[in-house]
Amino acid sequence: MSVNSAASTAKISAALGSMEQGSVVSEVAERLLGYFTSGEIAVGTRLPAERQLAASLGVGRSAVREALAALEILGIVIVRPGSGTYLRDGISELLPRTLSWGLMLGAPRTRELVELRSGLEVQAGQLAAARITEDALARMRANLATMEASLEDLGTFVEADAAFHREIAAASGNQVLQELLQSIRSLLRIWVDRALTDEGHAASALAEHREIFKALESRDEAAVTAAMRSHMGTASRRLLAGFDADRGATD
Repeated sequence: MSVNSAASTAKISAALGSMEQGSVVSEVAERLLGYFTSGEIAVGTRLPAERQLAASLGVGRSAVREALAALEILGIVIVRPGSGTYLRDGISELLPRTLSWGLMLGAPRTRELVELRSGLEVQAGQLAAARITEDALARMRANLATMEASLEDLGTFVEADAAFHREIAAASGNQVLQELLQSIRSLLRIWVDRALTDEGHAASALAEHREIFKALESRDEAAVTAAMRSHMGTASRRLLAGFDADRGATD
């Protein structure tokens, strides 16, 4: 190993820090993913050996091995036999790959993510009220039309719903907020897909989105805030109800 490579792996180990005893594989993977997406490590960097990572995190080598295997499945790291494990993608490619991460980790922080998402969606709506363009409104109008036509096709409905919210995030003009929301939506995607279980839920969600659109079209920040808070409150309850039911069935 070269001097530069040794220094790099030592830096990574120090940055990760130790973990409390009893941490599970998912927490090791989450710690690694958090560091990989922090921007402090370059694409193509070789990671420290399992033994070194285990010592840094204060866990067994088997936990590190399983966590790295999960990250390899997601395409985040690549293992080169006889060479080592390397970071495969940059942050722009990592975030979309978290699509199934919430399910893979057992959604350990689902409730906290739901709360955070609700607050960020309201903030995005407030910013969009003053910044949204006619083109964005036209696309959102098309999203609503798709939702209305897809009340019995929940897969298509959910996609149009997500596109509607992406337009609001983009219209906020805040790139950091937009990326945070995209990441959180990816983490929660498996539960969002299960939240709308019938046509009645979809019809209610459509009505909520129409209220948000009406407020945005009027550039009325107070109305947008009220409509988005109401919608996110209902959406969060639907999502968590599905999450709790799923966990109850598997406990």
